[in-house]
Amino acid sequence: MIARTWRGWVRSEDRADYVRYVEETGMAHYRRTPGNLAAHLLTHDLPDGRTEVLTFSLWTSEDAVRAFAGDDVTAAVLYPEDDRWLVDRESTVTHYDVHEPT
Repeated sequence: MIARTWRGWVRSEDRADYVRYVEETGMAHYRRTPGNLAAHLLTHDLPDGRTEVLTFSLWTSEDAVRAFAGDDVTAAVLYPEDDRWLVDRESTVTHYDVHEPT
């Protein structure tokens, strides 16, 4: 199993609207891709007026991630209105091997 994470930052006053937008775009895309086991959106308000947004998803395999992300599985998948909301973002994602208890 593979965990995939990505981070971006929005103005805290835009958090609720951005969360709705991401649920309708990215999260929906994650969840309908075969091999996706889970997709979660986490937010954390920062003292500087920004909110950190973290997407966390679980996948059955690298092939499943590739079906979602394309050939460059390390590139962030962005959506048409992201520039409207994001004040900063990672251009790459991080993948982790998930080790389940034996």
